[in-house]
Amino acid sequence: MRAFPILAVLGLISYPALDAGDFARERHAAPAAVTQGVDFEWTGRLAAGKTIEIKGINGDVRAEPARGSEIEVTATKREGRRGDADEVTFEVVEHADGVTICAMYPSEPHDDPNECGPGRRGHMSVHDNDTEVDFTVRVPLGVDFAGRTVNGDVETGPLGGNVYAHTVNGGVEVAAAGFVEAHTVNGSIHAAMGRGDWDGDLEFHTVNGSITLELPDGVGAEVRARTVNGALETDFPLTVQGRWGPRSLTGTIGDGGRRLELETVNGSIRLRRGR
Repeated sequence: MRAFPILAVLGLISYPALDAGDFARERHAAPAAVTQGVDFEWTGRLAAGKTIEIKGINGDVRAEPARGSEIEVTATKREGRRGDADEVTFEVVEHADGVTICAMYPSEPHDDPNECGPGRRGHMSVHDNDTEVDFTVRVPLGVDFAGRTVNGDVETGPLGGNVYAHTVNGGVEVAAAGFVEAHTVNGSIHAAMGRGDWDGDLEFHTVNGSITLELPDGVGAEVRARTVNGALETDFPLTVQGRWGPRSLTGTIGDGGRRLELETVNGSIRLRRGR
């Protein structure tokens, strides 16, 4: 079984250098005038299938369906015990897959400078600045959403695209008309997905928390689920491959095909039929 370290506090994330290309987009707007009580605002449009990605370190990331075709992003800073909230800024990066927006903390002179990049690219760190930044995102139908933070929750309403959620110290509660992928370390995962025809593999990992995944009727998948201290439950008939144990299983739902991996240490794993 893959080993996952248990992390109490994480203040450093490193990514390889960014190599971004151009992409066709409908329109991107510069940050708008900031309204009262909000420290950052951005609005823009992306074509269906592109991704609006939010990357933070301290603070929650929440997304809700937009009423129209425009993406709306707002962020609010909360002063911590160390550092100056005014030193935390925001950066917007356009790239081939969409737009990435980062909360940028000041870099130390002897460290590599922080850089906002999509996915695992870029470099983000905090040193003696525990300012919290909470993001709220309105996501139009058909646009994918990626929410990444370290110390905070990632939550969404029922979005109309695909969802990617990553945190370390926080819970994940997400829903999408498309597919979902979610990871945390110290927190539980509750994910609901409306499509079962994803490409490649889908993974749901935590260490200290349960995993509840709602799947649509008619889904086919090759399932691998494992826990150490918890139970396994499924609403779907499974064709078991090998031995079925109270804490691990490998089996097939429906016609199989796609790989679905769920793994935790301290928590139960539940496969539920979508509501």
